[in-house]
Amino acid sequence: MAYKFATKAIHAGQQSDPTTGAVMTPIYQTSTYQQASPGEHKGYEYSRGTNPTRKALEDCLAALENGQHGLAFSSGMAATDCVLRLLKPGDEVVTGDDLYGGSYRIFTKVYEAYGITFKFVNTSDADAVREAITDKTKLIWVETPTNPTLKIADVAAIGQVAKDKKVLYVVDNTFASPYLQNPLDLGADIVMHSATKYINGHSDVVMGALVMNSDELYKQLFFFYNAVGGTPGPQDSFLALRGIKTLHLRMEAHCANGRKVAEYLRNHPKVEKIYWPGFEDHPGHDIAKKQMRDFGGMISIVLKGADLKETFRISSQFKVFTLAESLGGVESLINHPATMTHGSIPKEIREKVGVVDNLIRISVGIEDADDLIADLEQALV
Repeated sequence: MAYKFATKAIHAGQQSDPTTGAVMTPIYQTSTYQQASPGEHKGYEYSRGTNPTRKALEDCLAALENGQHGLAFSSGMAATDCVLRLLKPGDEVVTGDDLYGGSYRIFTKVYEAYGITFKFVNTSDADAVREAITDKTKLIWVETPTNPTLKIADVAAIGQVAKDKKVLYVVDNTFASPYLQNPLDLGADIVMHSATKYINGHSDVVMGALVMNSDELYKQLFFFYNAVGGTPGPQDSFLALRGIKTLHLRMEAHCANGRKVAEYLRNHPKVEKIYWPGFEDHPGHDIAKKQMRDFGGMISIVLKGADLKETFRISSQFKVFTLAESLGGVESLINHPATMTHGSIPKEIREKVGVVDNLIRISVGIEDADDLIADLEQALV
């Protein structure tokens, strides 16, 4: 039977514990497992490679993304690193010019040193992606919506490019979550998540995830996953699995609050520019409407006439919103990308795509929307 999202979020990959009947997946706090004889075991040998709590989470993640295989990692960057290990010196990657700072850092500061070339293009233009591909291109890496200017890539159109060019295609689905968007259905080979964010949703776990359909790709990635060892422990796996159970409810609230906050900010005298794909005049609105189920709770604004000092002052006087790294938790967060999440990107590069010193990124939580708007009103003075 094909279950719908809410049912999968609560049940996929999980059965009552056969020993006790416990409804919740137990925390299997063990590093190793008894073998009847060498190589004869119950599917688990050593918890770096496999752990029952983590396996339940991975199976649930795969189900939510309509995939066959899931892998959970100790962070989103560990998941990213695992994919990049598929590459060899001389290979090229085509990726976005508006990109999470941590992704930019691992691309340019770690993997470029090993002879990998990265081309940064406007991924909201599928033709620009196609034109950047050469016979050395082995990977397309796309965020949509992008962090932090919320550009929208046409996942299916780039998927066709990847298919035509026989290039591996990865979509970072962190900002949308599986509830709003399923890139595997649109042609992606791998979906990546910083599961720290919406998937866990409670700002108490750092975790990453990959989901794919290909058995061969899973085999390759699992080798690196086990050999390098960037895997999460059972306690964090348990917490993420618990968080997923309310993902559909949380995302509905994030989207509803995000719309109210965006509409309030759109005409605010302190706001010079607003990025939110739910507005009909957003350049990617039609594509977002086609491939997403709603427009999410992420918003970025540029403060009118504000220098860095003034931006810091405004960022520091919120009472309900919290000034902090990260996003996607139940609590609303304010972030200053230029000095926080995107501080590793050189100023001249980030400013070309709009990540200016007076840009603030907002992760709209699930508090009462009236309280969030009142907080914005008192802070934006």
